[in-house]
Amino acid sequence: MSKILVVEDEQHIAQGLRFNLEAEGYDVHTVETGEEALAQEGYDLMVLDVMLPGIDGFAVARELRQRGWFQPILMLTAMGRPEDVLKGFEAGADDFLPKPFNLSILLARIMGLLRRAAWVEPRAPKPITDAYEFAGRRIDFERLELQVRDGEVIRLTLMEANLLRYLIQHEGSPVSRKSMLEDVWSVHEDTDTRAIDNFVVRLRRYLEDDPSQPRHLLTVRGVGYRFSSRPVET
Repeated sequence: MSKILVVEDEQHIAQGLRFNLEAEGYDVHTVETGEEALAQEGYDLMVLDVMLPGIDGFAVARELRQRGWFQPILMLTAMGRPEDVLKGFEAGADDFLPKPFNLSILLARIMGLLRRAAWVEPRAPKPITDAYEFAGRRIDFERLELQVRDGEVIRLTLMEANLLRYLIQHEGSPVSRKSMLEDVWSVHEDTDTRAIDNFVVRLRRYLEDDPSQPRHLLTVRGVGYRFSSRPVET
């Protein structure tokens, strides 16, 4: 039985979610504040409202990721602008559902996130079928793991892995920020592209020997970024 933590300060929404999730067979606990959410442990998935008293949902997600909490986070919010969605992904969310939401869609999203989490759960390993190696590094997209040269294993968020996969698939070709927004996040409106830049900064910390002098994740001025499996002198 998967354990789900619902972080929602509107009681009618929290209780409605709890009732419907328990009807689906989940073990559900609810809290009302970000501070309470950060004090919880042992959950398989978090349904996280953004507009919370005290610490908001964006800050909660960022703090959890910094602590090494890699379970899925599904954000719920009335803030449905593209820039809000990107801010949620940048903070560490795995999925984002604007309010008001359709219950069937919410349940399907939760099922999908838990299924993906089960694939990368150490107690239930799967054969490696989706991996990529370059320059002494190994990326396992199924487990969301990056092994660097010294053997250290870095856990990737789902969005980090998706963006990295996209850049690798287009190796050698400049990829625009707009293409990444549309193809990785399905955001088609004109919006701020800084979230892409922030993701690339994080990926460079993982992949590059010297992130200030990248040799694999290269900036293409005026366009976006280009991936090279072979180190490029700059």
